[in-house]
Amino acid sequence: MKAIVHVDKNWGIGRGNALMFRLPADMKFFRQTTTGNTVVMGGNTLRSFPGGAPLKDRVNIVLSATLEDRADCIIARTKRAFFDEIARARGEVYVIGGAAIYAMLLPYCDEVYVTKVEAEGGADAFFPNLDADECFELVSRSEPVITNGYEICFCTYKNNNVLPLP
Repeated sequence: MKAIVHVDKNWGIGRGNALMFRLPADMKFFRQTTTGNTVVMGGNTLRSFPGGAPLKDRVNIVLSATLEDRADCIIARTKRAFFDEIARARGEVYVIGGAAIYAMLLPYCDEVYVTKVEAEGGADAFFPNLDADECFELVSRSEPVITNGYEICFCTYKNNNVLPLP
């Protein structure tokens, strides 16, 4: 399993259940990386998408005790059911948010794709600082790219202490 996220200078990931920045280069990377695979998220992340619709061309697994059952994604009502659905998933599995889902699943991710934004976004939701986590190692960092007026770089972290799914 892998995680994919963009963070500001303070490892912030969102504000008011929305992204802080519009980053076309990051959205292109996200789409290319996750399309044809499985994405896992919490209910608030699904609600934040346009029309509350799941991402196209991906299997969407959502942990939520309150969302109605629906045909366009898999709703897991408990953590146990969520882990069971992740274990059954085909192809790569990408954790896409929000903060509580990242925190819960990060120990099980072998890689994390982090787009770092050289700006502060006034976040109210945060991702763990992987630079300060001894389990994670920065294994690649792109040259800076300017997208929509923001400088970003694409980083890959390796988890040197991956836990097996429970």
